[in-house]
Amino acid sequence: MKSAITVLKEQFKHFNLIRRISLYELRNNNNANYLGLAWEILNPLIQISIYWFVFGFLISGGEGRFAENPSGGDRIPFLPWLVCGLIVWMFFQPAATQGSKSIYTRLRLLAKMNFPMSVIPNITIFSKFYPHLILVALTLILMQFIGYPISIYTIQLPYFIFATFAFTYAFVLLMTTLTTLIRDIQLLLQATLRMVLYLTPILWVSNSLGNVLGGKLVLLMKLNPLFYLVEGYRAAILGQHGWYLVSSWEYTLYFWFITIVLFVIGAALHMRFRRHFIDFL
Repeated sequence: MKSAITVLKEQFKHFNLIRRISLYELRNNNNANYLGLAWEILNPLIQISIYWFVFGFLISGGEGRFAENPSGGDRIPFLPWLVCGLIVWMFFQPAATQGSKSIYTRLRLLAKMNFPMSVIPNITIFSKFYPHLILVALTLILMQFIGYPISIYTIQLPYFIFATFAFTYAFVLLMTTLTTLIRDIQLLLQATLRMVLYLTPILWVSNSLGNVLGGKLVLLMKLNPLFYLVEGYRAAILGQHGWYLVSSWEYTLYFWFITIVLFVIGAALHMRFRRHFIDFL
C-alpha cells in the first residue's frame, strides 16, 4: 500500500509535466501528416463506420440490427449502441498496448531525466485521453440528432470516464513493469487484446446470450472490467440501464476491487524494480 501511495503522489506532483509532455507527444506523432491531429478523430470514425457496416448491416442481411433496452424502453438501433461501446475500446486498446511498452522504449532517455518513471505510462495514457474526450463530446452531439438527447442519466458520464482512466492506468502500470522485465509479455498482451474485443459487449448484444449455458456465459463475461465500463457509458449516454452506478452496485464494487488490486500490485512491482530497469535494456 505504501508503494501505491507513493505512485499516486508522483502523479499529482508531476501532473503539469504529464500534461505538457503528453500534448507534445500527441502533436509530434501527427507532425508528418497533412491533416495532423485530425487523424486522431478521423481514424476512430473510419473504424466505427466499418464495424457498423459489417456487424450492424451486413450480418443482419441489410435490415439493420437492434439492441434490447434493459430498462424496458424501445429497442436501441445498433449504430448508437455500437458507438457508445467502441469509444471506450478505442481509448483503452491503444493506451494499453502503447502504454505497456512506454518505459522500456524510453529507458535511455529516462536515465538522463529527473522525474519518476511512474509518470511515463501516464504520459502515454493522457496522449490517448484527449482524443477520447473529443470523441465523447462528438458522440453526445450525434445522439442529439438521432433521438438520444442529454438526460438526467448523463450525470453518470464523468464518473465512468474517470473509472475508465483509473482502470487503464492501473492495468498499464502493471503491464509496463512486466513487459520491461519480460518482453514476450508485450506480444502476449497484443494478442490477448485482440480477443478481448470479442469478449466484451461492443460488437455483440449481451441480451442475446442470456440463455446460453443458463446465463452463465454472460456472468463469465462480466469478469472482464471493460464490460462494466462499456455498459456504464451506454447507461449514461443512452439511458439504457437507468442509474447503472446504483442499480448494479455489486458490479461497481467488483470493478473497483479489481482496479485497486491491479494498481496496488502494479505499484509494488514498479517501485521494487524501477531502479533496475536500466539493467534490462
